[in-house]
Amino acid sequence: MRSIDLNADLGEEVTDDAALLRIVTSANVACGYHAGSETIMRAVCEQALELGVSVGAQVSYDDRENFGRVARDVPRGLLRDQVADQVATLSSIASAAGTRVRYVKPHGALYHRVLDDEEQAAAVLDGSGGLPVLGMPGAFLRGAEAAGRVAFLEGFPDRGYGADGRLLPRDRPGALVGDPAAIAAQALELAPSVRSLCLHGDSPGAVDHARVVRRVLEADGWTLRGL
Repeated sequence: MRSIDLNADLGEEVTDDAALLRIVTSANVACGYHAGSETIMRAVCEQALELGVSVGAQVSYDDRENFGRVARDVPRGLLRDQVADQVATLSSIASAAGTRVRYVKPHGALYHRVLDDEEQAAAVLDGSGGLPVLGMPGAFLRGAEAAGRVAFLEGFPDRGYGADGRLLPRDRPGALVGDPAAIAAQALELAPSVRSLCLHGDSPGAVDHARVVRRVLEADGWTLRGL
């Protein structure tokens, strides 16, 4: 049986969380540093439990002003503590809702920084305990695997890739894929090589894109299963 996860960034106050939760199998929940609040976290966790969706901690730089999309030179110890604070906050809320945090995924600029920055990657790993991690190939996943932690590889059907296999910067032509047919085709292309596919909750048409991707995956014989 071929199985794959479909994840999306939720709790960011920019999309229809309730609609996406009925389509995806894992929810990367904003932990308050780039977006979200305890009230929103609670609502997402409660609905995730009801629908059987896995909950993950979407950790970020402390930067609500820029939505966590500006790289920061945060000292390792401080970044570790900030990640630990985010994970602890969401873990407490998830537990109260009857579920638990199953993995950690960096957000925005931090996501891309830890692909190459060994020190910041280590800080995120140190701050997130023994949780499985979700991301692209790089220092973050290598560090997790070296520590004996589960590392889930993901791909992005709604983003453009460069020749180096990395995501194109958002200000580059082709960085954002908006055509549903193209998104569906890229999802099918990526699926055999990753454990999870991510759809950006803050993209226009996010719910429709997620629905299309789920439909083509299931039609192709994939079973959708959370992390």
